[in-house]
Parts: sequence; structure tokens; C-alpha cells
Amino acid sequence: MKILVAGSHGKVGHHLVQMLSEKGHEVRAMIRDSSQSEEMRKLGAEPVVADLEKDKFFPLEGINAVYFVAGSGAGTGADKTEAVDKKGAIKLIEDAYKHKVQRFIMLSSVGADDPRKGPDELKTYLEAKHEADKELKYSGILYTIIRANNLSDDKGTGKVTATEKLDSYEGSVPREDVARALVACLDIRHTENKVFELTSGNTPIDQALVNLPLV
Repeated sequence: MKILVAGSHGKVGHHLVQMLSEKGHEVRAMIRDSSQSEEMRKLGAEPVVADLEKDKFFPLEGINAVYFVAGSGAGTGADKTEAVDKKGAIKLIEDAYKHKVQRFIMLSSVGADDPRKGPDELKTYLEAKHEADKELKYSGILYTIIRANNLSDDKGTGKVTATEKLDSYEGSVPREDVARALVACLDIRHTENKVFELTSGNTPIDQALVNLPLV
């Protein structure tokens, strides 16, 4: 399958690009800076330069599936969050629809279902994710939205909890396991047109995704 990864140079993106490449997919790693090209090639991907903030059209010719794992980062301001996490995501979704992309898998965040309930310092971020998630749900593209709990750099365990709504947002989930779940969604039809939350747990990733509620 030919896959575009937006946010390939981030921490989740690195894991995701490598895992998809190892599974034999043709991966286009979308980067903003051509100096990152060799890094993406070492992960098994074809680097393509495009900017979520500035560009209106993206390298989607022949692409079967898109992953959006980009993020403005915790240290950036509201303008950057709006430009990347909301407007950038929406532009990519719209262009993917025009190119008849078959599948779009989005990495979102817990709390994006109702940003008003989130911490004040995260409201702009959660509102941006909320709007991007909503755009994807009604885009007409077959979608999966994973709302991940607090991300950590711990080594992945291969086990998670996946559910429509977590009981608590305490704890975290390794980025490596988030990437594994993102990859698994591509082959597990039960994740199609679903939004779910993800955190560390005791269930193997594939099983956790297959056991998601039907609705």
C-alpha cells in the first residue's frame, strides 16, 4: 500500500514510518525541511517536502492511505497550534478527499471530544484537535481517530487499553505503542469509521482493537 505520513519527523512519526516500511508498505514521509530527507530514507521511506502551515496541496498522487501524526508541540503558541493541528489537518483531509484517498488515520488526543472540560493550558490544543477530528468524521473518507492519553518515551509493551471513553486520563502510553496501534488500524476493519481512546493496559494491541465496541 502507498502511504503518506504527515508528521513523520516527530517521535511517533519516526516509529510509524519505520514500522510501516518494515511491513512492506511504500511510505512517503512528509517533512518540512529537506535536511531531514536522509533520516527518512534510513527509516525506509521516500521523503517529500511539504508544509502543513503554508501549502494548500500535498503529494497525494497514487496514495492509498494517509496518517496524520503531526503536532505543533507543547512549547509553541496558540497561532502555531491553530495552523498545524487544526488548519493544516483540515487542508490535508480536504486534499485527500479530492485525491480519492481510501483511508485516513488520525492521531488525536484524549479530551478532544469536549475541550471545555480540559485544562486551561490545553484548551487551544484540544479545540484544534476537536475541529480536525470533526472534519475527518464528516469528510466522506474511511477514517480512524485514535485519541491517545499522555504520551511517554517509555519502551512499548505491545499492550494497551482501547475504549470509546477512558474512565480516567491519569497515566500515559508509550509513543511506540501508539505507533503500533496506528499501524494495526490499517489491517483491522473493526477500527474503520471509529473514534476511540488509547492508554497503557494489559491487552495485546490487535486484540484490544478487535474488541472495540461496535458503535
